Amino acid sequence: MKKNTTIISDKENSVLGKSPKRRKLFIILGSVVVLLIALRLALPYIVLKYVNKTLSEMEQYHGHVEDIDIALIRGAYIINDIKIEKINTDSKQRDTIPFFKSPEIDLSVQWKAIFKGAVVGEIYVEKPVLNFVKGKHTGENIKADTSDFRDLIRDLMPLQVNHFEINNGQIHYIDKNVTPQVDVSMNSIYAVAENLTNVNDSTKLLPGKLRATGDVYEGKFELNVNLNPLEKQPTFDMNARVTNVNMVLLNDFFRAYGNFDVNKGNFGLYTEFAAKDGAFNGYVKPLIKDLDVVEFKKEEGNVGQILWEALIGTVAEIFTNQRKDQLATKLPIKGKFENPDSSLWTAISYVLRNAFVNALKPSVDNTINIGNVQAEPEKETFLEKVFGGKKDKKK
Repeated sequence: MKKNTTIISDKENSVLGKSPKRRKLFIILGSVVVLLIALRLALPYIVLKYVNKTLSEMEQYHGHVEDIDIALIRGAYIINDIKIEKINTDSKQRDTIPFFKSPEIDLSVQWKAIFKGAVVGEIYVEKPVLNFVKGKHTGENIKADTSDFRDLIRDLMPLQVNHFEINNGQIHYIDKNVTPQVDVSMNSIYAVAENLTNVNDSTKLLPGKLRATGDVYEGKFELNVNLNPLEKQPTFDMNARVTNVNMVLLNDFFRAYGNFDVNKGNFGLYTEFAAKDGAFNGYVKPLIKDLDVVEFKKEEGNVGQILWEALIGTVAEIFTNQRKDQLATKLPIKGKFENPDSSLWTAISYVLRNAFVNALKPSVDNTINIGNVQAEPEKETFLEKVFGGKKDKKK
């Protein structure tokens, strides 16, 4: 029995002779696994703290994120319930209406770009809401929101963004300082920007693309842009249209800013712009069809209101093309970004020509492209020659 015991002990010792190395290896591997698990558990908190710190350092804005999810396998993190509020420059208080909010923003590596030799990122934004709220500052002009979110995106996304997509978004213009209060919006916005870093290595002048659609008061919005985001100067070729907007649904806007109502009317807007080398060229062409301005009865409004609505109706009637029952104009705009030039007399000339000669067709004209962008002064119109225009400005 002792001999057998000794033999078993020798085998055990033989095994134990190698076990310290194995135990050491197991300990190292186990420690690594434990550290990875601990890091994985702590990572959302670390990223959340970093994101909220970044948002808190924005000028004139305050941002906060509720939660962060990490997807290590696809190299992504998801921002949940982000809200950015503008800080009032006078009271230093946050606006009650958030400037931006979204329930989910997904930032990740764009894996298909890796197969083309590029390490870039992509961003997907779900149900974002962007609110432009008009403030009220005594003695000062209202300044537009000018926050540069490119810097914020650079902080939140360590990679260059090659693909950007928005699903089911909203844009609002809100003015609570008028009666009635105004909230004009575009809804169901879908937008996608592709090849922003030219991963496809295209030799095109404008390798990037941006496409967007949306709903506007029973009408539709469409935007198409070809661009070169790698150029220092804005370089793009775009066209956009808003069609079949029911103007009756905008009566709060007309009452607040124009002091009149619309009984019926259909609004459309068409535009083209192109830009390169610091210059741009384009036009804006609004059209209104079947316009009927409501004329209040005497007992329903004061004399001034009645006269104003009568004037609006008369002007609309004068400048409406009677054959097609539409009011339209085409306002060309060209120049350099430092000093855009759009002439009032040019707009009036187009209104008159459209009203009494020919109606503008309801479509994009396809007359603007990046090849005809020049920062040259426009020729004087007949009205400018008679009443004075650009030459007077130079004196």
